[in-house]
Parts: sequence; C-alpha cells; structure tokens
Amino acid sequence: MRLTTKGRFAVTAMIDLALRQDSGPVTLAAISKRQDISLSYLEQLFGKLRRNDLVESTRGPGGGYSLGRQASDITVADIIVSVDEPLDATHCGGRENCNGGGGRCMTHDLWTTLNARMLEFLQSVTLQKLVDEQSGKGVEVEHKPAAKRAISSAPVVKPIRVKAPNSVFALGGMVNK
Repeated sequence: MRLTTKGRFAVTAMIDLALRQDSGPVTLAAISKRQDISLSYLEQLFGKLRRNDLVESTRGPGGGYSLGRQASDITVADIIVSVDEPLDATHCGGRENCNGGGGRCMTHDLWTTLNARMLEFLQSVTLQKLVDEQSGKGVEVEHKPAAKRAISSAPVVKPIRVKAPNSVFALGGMVNK
C-alpha cells in the first residue's frame, strides 16, 4: 500500500486552507504557489473535495474556497477517501481472489488487518489537529483582512454588442432568408 500524491496533496492543501480561511475564501492559485502544487491538479482535487462537502466555493472577486465543515469535524480519512485514494494494502482489493484463481493468499488477513488499522488511525486524526501542529511548529500565517470592494470613480465601459453572425452556419441561415 502506498499513499500517492493525490492523497498527500489533498491533505496538504486542506491544511493550508484551514490555516488561512479566517481571512476569507482562499484561492487555489495562492495554495498552488505556497505549496508548489500544480494549479490544474488542485482544481481537480478541490472539485472532488467540494462534491464531498469538505470545501465550499465562493465565486467572483474575493472568491475562493473555505472549509465546508469545522476543521475538527474533518478527518484525514475523509480527505483521502473523497479524492478517490484507495486505502487498501491487499493485492486483491479485498475480493479474496489473491491467487487469481479465487483463492486467498496466505497474507490476506494480515493486509486486511492493516487496512482496518490504517483507516482507524486516519479517522482519528482531524484537520484541526494538523492545523494545531503547524501552529505549534511556528508556521506563521499572514492574516490579511478580507478585501473590501472599492467604488471606482472611473466610468463603467459596457461591451459593444455586435449583431453579426458568429459562425458559418449562422451566416448561411441569414443568406437563405
């Protein structure tokens, strides 16, 4: 069994988010820069985290992500499972057909027990505990106040609407009329 970058990056990004969410929604670009994780990879991970209600997204200026639940209610197991990270040390995926012919291998029970202990451990570690550990290590977080939208004195420029065909098919439709 090995934990891939998917699970590692998801946990790391969630710690980063939890550390900074008091200042408002956190952008994936900021997490990407701080943690040196590809922005497109974070977008994929956060899509899965959002579908599992671990994060919430806010659109528009000043938007980003915030936790969907309290950090003390989110476990590492929740994060890893939500990004489809398999937590299985058995060779057969728990189907008991380890030898290919339907039989169990001699170590099947060992790996099944390891799976249970691993899941038990990851369910016992909360995101809040990981945040507290980082704070205890002296990790400093810049707490900037949430950006306030200023009213600009510059005039609002409205886009010009062109009523021309936007494709060859639309142009063909106009000719036949």
